[in-house]
Amino acid sequence: MTDLPPEHSGIRYTEGELERGEEHADHTVQGDSSSHELPQFKVEGHAASVLDPNAKPILEVRDLRMYFPVKSSGLIRRTIGNVQAVDGISFQVPKGGSLGLVGESGCGKSTTGRMVTRLYEPTGGSINFDGTEIAKTSARRLKPLRREIQMIFQDPYTSLNPRHTVGTIVGTPLAIHNVVPKKQILPRVQELLEIVGLNPEHYNRYPHEFSGGQRQRIGIARALTLQPKLLVADEPVSALDVSIQAQVINLLQDLQKEFDISFLFVAHDLAVVRHFCPEVAVMYLGKIVEIADRETLYNRPNHPYTQALLSAVPDVKQAAIGGRRERIRLQGDVPSPINPPSGCRFRTRCPLAQEICARVEPPLLQVGKRHKVACHFAGELGNHPDRPVTASLLGVDDTGAPDAGASPAANLTNEPGFADTWFDLERKTMASA
Repeated sequence: MTDLPPEHSGIRYTEGELERGEEHADHTVQGDSSSHELPQFKVEGHAASVLDPNAKPILEVRDLRMYFPVKSSGLIRRTIGNVQAVDGISFQVPKGGSLGLVGESGCGKSTTGRMVTRLYEPTGGSINFDGTEIAKTSARRLKPLRREIQMIFQDPYTSLNPRHTVGTIVGTPLAIHNVVPKKQILPRVQELLEIVGLNPEHYNRYPHEFSGGQRQRIGIARALTLQPKLLVADEPVSALDVSIQAQVINLLQDLQKEFDISFLFVAHDLAVVRHFCPEVAVMYLGKIVEIADRETLYNRPNHPYTQALLSAVPDVKQAAIGGRRERIRLQGDVPSPINPPSGCRFRTRCPLAQEICARVEPPLLQVGKRHKVACHFAGELGNHPDRPVTASLLGVDDTGAPDAGASPAANLTNEPGFADTWFDLERKTMASA
């Protein structure tokens, strides 16, 4: 394993207004008369990440499920139900690329990330990482793969052990996996701290002596220690101020380019996801309801839930020129994942719902070159069809009842990735590139 280079052309700083570790008040440790201040830097702007359509997938998830048992009260605790946190999702993460996973709180985003890193053992499904199936791999066989799959946790305040110094937190993975000799652990830790924009001399400080942004950088340094191929970033900037969010996102982009790291980026901030992820998947109540490339999803969403999410995002440009985009307000609450609705899980809040939505679950149908949507009435906002577009493909009539004269399509399985042919919503026929 090669050492990390001390200088990285991908990480660009110029002397200016913002310091390397964020808030000025956190540069001085209480009771420390030496007052070691960090040099001040300004982070340059970064362009949005670009999709490489020819990149091979490094992660392939197929029909992944995670059910948490619900126990009865009393002396003899029986399983009386299951929380269906994730229920049959499939997707791919390209090598060196990023996939965003968005949705409301409780939709299963973080659970998916924890299954990919095998912090949770999936109830069912397949997780193929770089050619290796890891969904049911034992802990002993999984240990070498821990070096290649790491996670950045959401809360920088609780994800770092307050009893350990930064040097111990970042250096422990090196010791566990015997990456470098013991005497070289400290230099490597200091090198990593410098890479993420922290003072390498602060390795002997404790997490409470740093600001929120600095702690998140420590978490990133810990995740980078073993030079992973895949990083699962679980809401990495949600606990940070907006100005600090930009610095952390820029840092992640630089590290991705420098080390060719793939990202599964879990977030609910659609603006951050749009900048960082060329492809985005939208989850609702344990299901992926739409997945597409950035431009398609944000400009031409086809699922009513995605359209409602995007309508809630503030539009700064529109506010500057006057007028306001119409907000789509969903009625009712999110159903319980213990007893989700039959058919389409979004139907209880969907303004387009009809009888077929309660009877038949819509397939995740590919409707474009890099666009899938799970809706019987998929269409652009204001142009949804009156009749279900999936009826003929599923072999049912407009109400969802079986149609004896129909011939169901055979290629509606929930496969990860995109095929060379898809269903054209306007022409109601199959199309290809």
